[in-house]
Amino acid sequence: PGAWGSIYLAMKRTVQILQRAGAALNNNGAKRMLSAGAQQARRHGSWRLAAAGGMGAAAAMGVGFSAVTAFADAKAKVDYAKVKDAVVKILDEEDYDDGSIGPVLVRLAWHASGTYDATSKTGGSDGATMRFTPEAEHGANAGLREARLRLEPVKAQFPGLTFADLWILASYIAIEEMGGPKMPFRTGRADKPSGEWCTPDGRLPDADKGTKPSTIAHIRAIFYRQGFNDQEIVALSGAHALGRCHTDRSGYTGPWSRSPTTFSNEYFRLLIDTKWVPKQWKGPKQFENADGGDLMMLPSDIALIEDTDFKKWVEVYAKDEKKFFNDFTKAYVKLTENGCQNLAKGGWF
Repeated sequence: PGAWGSIYLAMKRTVQILQRAGAALNNNGAKRMLSAGAQQARRHGSWRLAAAGGMGAAAAMGVGFSAVTAFADAKAKVDYAKVKDAVVKILDEEDYDDGSIGPVLVRLAWHASGTYDATSKTGGSDGATMRFTPEAEHGANAGLREARLRLEPVKAQFPGLTFADLWILASYIAIEEMGGPKMPFRTGRADKPSGEWCTPDGRLPDADKGTKPSTIAHIRAIFYRQGFNDQEIVALSGAHALGRCHTDRSGYTGPWSRSPTTFSNEYFRLLIDTKWVPKQWKGPKQFENADGGDLMMLPSDIALIEDTDFKKWVEVYAKDEKKFFNDFTKAYVKLTENGCQNLAKGGWF
């Protein structure tokens, strides 16, 4: 009765969810633990035993709680206007970087999506596989736990919303709130139940391959694999107007622009109009502005003005922000929808 009765019912529901999760994963040992926990809970009326059996099974399956709860209320209706409000409320965070988690939410979506391989039809945002090892521990994803953790409470508010959809939608919202384009978002991404679906390391772009030709070739190889052309590569690179690098994550340091929480074409203007020189420090090779050293560019950024086919698009976007926004929208939606098989026909926005 009362509060204890509510707790029991909640834990009973949790056990049911965990049982479905065990069945989906086809893990016999885990399913036995789940059944044992449920049977003990029924026999003794103990929600504690139900919780112990359920969480123990989740641990045995190597599944984090977020992965298990992804099975819950999968068909629950989601009010996306309320989801947007919830995301907007957490964007401003005074003690995080430049006062906003917007840039790291964009990076989360980018890295979740940029694993797509058009040939094998693997990877991409469908699945939210960065919840699991080994993908969560890939070097390129260092620091993205911060973004995932901040979105957990939003996911908890909307049980019918998948992590895969939330990660992408949060980035769309963040870009819009930081002054960027309003992009059409489509739901329908599912959450994979384990790390079995993680893609191999090395599918995301490196900042430097040692030489100018090698870095340029690497950029093309990474993006061409996903089905992008040179114009789309440059448009997507414009997201570097946001955020900064950290020595404890990528090894690099500093912001690309002086307004790292504003989405604009400033990145392209800086590439063209600023003199960039190698930074004199003990870290990996990067560039800084000669007139103060308060900004940075990676070798892969400088590659965009060293290759003639890339540079022509840098010049276009530096002069025309409206075109950049339009082209970025098309390329970013493509990036975040690559590999998704069951997206809704109409966009939410």
